[in-house]
Amino acid sequence: MAQPPLSQRIQRLERELGVRLFERSSRQVTITKGGTLLLDEARRLLDRSEALMATARRIQDGHSGLLRAALPPDITGETVAGALAGFQERRSGVELELHELSTAEQLARLASHDLDVGLIRHPSDVSGLELGPVLRHELGVLLPHDAPLARRETVPLSALTGYDLILFPRAQAPAVHDDLLTTCARHGYTPTAVRYGQGPSFTRGLLLSWRAITFSTRDAHHARDPDLTWRPLSGAPLALRHSAAWSRGRGDAAVRAFADTVTEALALTAAPGPDLTSGPLHLRPAAEYWI
Repeated sequence: MAQPPLSQRIQRLERELGVRLFERSSRQVTITKGGTLLLDEARRLLDRSEALMATARRIQDGHSGLLRAALPPDITGETVAGALAGFQERRSGVELELHELSTAEQLARLASHDLDVGLIRHPSDVSGLELGPVLRHELGVLLPHDAPLARRETVPLSALTGYDLILFPRAQAPAVHDDLLTTCARHGYTPTAVRYGQGPSFTRGLLLSWRAITFSTRDAHHARDPDLTWRPLSGAPLALRHSAAWSRGRGDAAVRAFADTVTEALALTAAPGPDLTSGPLHLRPAAEYWI
């Protein structure tokens, strides 16, 4: 650095510290006692500054730091375990703070930047978000093992007339909730009543005690209950659709690693075909089913 700019910076630093650092003469510049006392601390600050920049570079590259992520309650334990194991293999230096949150809760936290990446259900409002591939999982009907419909190979939605429907609370994913009921109505099934539940034990109790059914993916854990039977719906009219989501412009390496990992874990049980798409599913203008 040329001498005049260097001298100006030293003088500015002396004014900020209130300490004279150097004695200057026409022939030489020597460090003052005060400058000597501050020298070791200045070197330590420089070392910490370099360490800070190195840590920031590791965070930017996705090799360390904290990632706040979320998965919805309807994801199977196998998918959760696969996503966690896969992420740790890819980004072992990143601390993962994982939450169980509904789609509505994830969208709110993504908007307020209190969440880095999540897994949301579609259709939903995805303004301001970037998305991973949308994966489709076919929904079938879950009903008591001794129900007459359990003897069928496939069950049309219209055959469920007279049964109550056990469904997740609407607040968790309003657009998904309304879309599901609208599709049921279009195919001839309007539930006698809609009962809300989400825990597997609570849902199981309702299924065995009421004339009720619920919709479930084949790989859901309670579909293996000996007292319950899962049957595919004729024509596969209902499906769960999920994708990873994060705020636009905030997809760093750690975010993308989590998105890729959870997508791969979900893809193991996703249905093939035209519904497997990389684009979002948009909200319908209005639901056709009213409660």
